Amino acid sequence: MKPSDSFEEFIELISVLRKECPWDRKQTHESIRNNLIEEAYEAVDAIDEKNMDELSRELGDLLLHIVFQSQIASETESFTIRDVIYNISEKLIRRHPHVFANSEVKNDRQVATNWETIKLKEGKDSVLDGLPKHLPELIKAQRMQEKAANVGFDWAEWQLAWEKLNEEIDEWRVSVKEQSETEQAEEFGDLLFSLINVGRLLNINANDALKQASKKFEQRFKFIESRLRDHGKKITESNLQEMDSYWNEAKKNGL
Repeated sequence: MKPSDSFEEFIELISVLRKECPWDRKQTHESIRNNLIEEAYEAVDAIDEKNMDELSRELGDLLLHIVFQSQIASETESFTIRDVIYNISEKLIRRHPHVFANSEVKNDRQVATNWETIKLKEGKDSVLDGLPKHLPELIKAQRMQEKAANVGFDWAEWQLAWEKLNEEIDEWRVSVKEQSETEQAEEFGDLLFSLINVGRLLNINANDALKQASKKFEQRFKFIESRLRDHGKKITESNLQEMDSYWNEAKKNGL
């Protein structure tokens, strides 16, 4: 076979690999589930880095896993890639009545509200149903808040959420002084949830903000290590005062 931009030929390529390659033939839905997660994160990295060439390749890797999982399923007559395509097409048409039917919307907020309403009509017990169990908790918290907000359960303005945040800070402060570690952890969780809520109302993506903060910390800490090496020292041979001075130097250098 030769490389091709034909989707049909790509499906055939995966089918051939399943028949002819011992490694590909051995795989199951479960054995490559983590690979699917890894490829999704690599695509996200490419987006964050604004590297379109890399994004093109990573999306190809994701497509590989979608078709591969579908091929495995087709071998037990569970479903095929055509079922996958039909299901998502049908869902998109059904959940966009303002495009494909006679419904009208005024703005994107109403589109989001209608989306949740339609999901409930489809048999969902809650607007929060459907969030993946393995979704990172920081992302899950913000998505839960967004979904609740889409149906009107939200603060009228961010200042009110800020007041709630201050309330949670006070409760956690009391907990640290008077309660068990389990209770402290619970209050800390409430504090984090409220902080994410304030950020959401200010159009801040909590996961992206934390990622940027972690990146900043990493750059500054590595700067400390580099400066210590310049002076023939290891990080374990330094002290807080010296490390703080290099940290401040890193900040002055724009890191």
